[in-house]
Amino acid sequence: MFIINCKNYEEIAGDKIVKFVKTVEETSKKYKIKIAIAPPQHLIGLVTSSSIPIFAQHVDNAKIGSTTGFIIPELLKKSKVSGSLINHSEHRISSEDIAHLVLKLRELKMISIVCVKDVAEVKKYVKLNPDYIAIEPPELIGSGKAISNERPELITKAADAIKTEKNKTKLLCGAGIVSGNDVTRALELGSKGILVASGIIKTKNWSEIIDEFSKAMK
Repeated sequence: MFIINCKNYEEIAGDKIVKFVKTVEETSKKYKIKIAIAPPQHLIGLVTSSSIPIFAQHVDNAKIGSTTGFIIPELLKKSKVSGSLINHSEHRISSEDIAHLVLKLRELKMISIVCVKDVAEVKKYVKLNPDYIAIEPPELIGSGKAISNERPELITKAADAIKTEKNKTKLLCGAGIVSGNDVTRALELGSKGILVASGIIKTKNWSEIIDEFSKAMK
């Protein structure tokens, strides 16, 4: 799994998200790999008709109805959103909400990606059996210093922790990934995919860098 989190970067604002998603679609077909996009929440409706999975960047533990401003799992499902990031380091939530949301997304047959900051959180949340756990040390996010080079032991220990539970959860890694070599190293260390943001969104040539990452994934 190759997930691109667009965050709220200006480079992806307005109809630029449509151009970006088309670029990703072309690369996904070219290399026959699964690439998913998490666009800014307010732009989701512009891209849900695409051929690639669309994820929400965040979802709330709230119900349909009088819940102004909250992002509701059931309504995301009706808008053809495939899943959501949960507990990203820039939008942390309580452990109770994480547990509820993993269960809710499973009930809705949506994909859950629980973001964690360290191996202790991997061990804690793998017991919930989310589809993916993404390990991202906060200090490396957006730094250009890849977790696979700076903290490789985190990936191997996280992979071992997930294997111990013997469930279907897969490990993703993120934070500072900016090159195909970073991707290759992460996979060698035990990750089953990557979660990347600025390393792609802020580059001048989206097609070129997504190609580079995709070749590394192959």
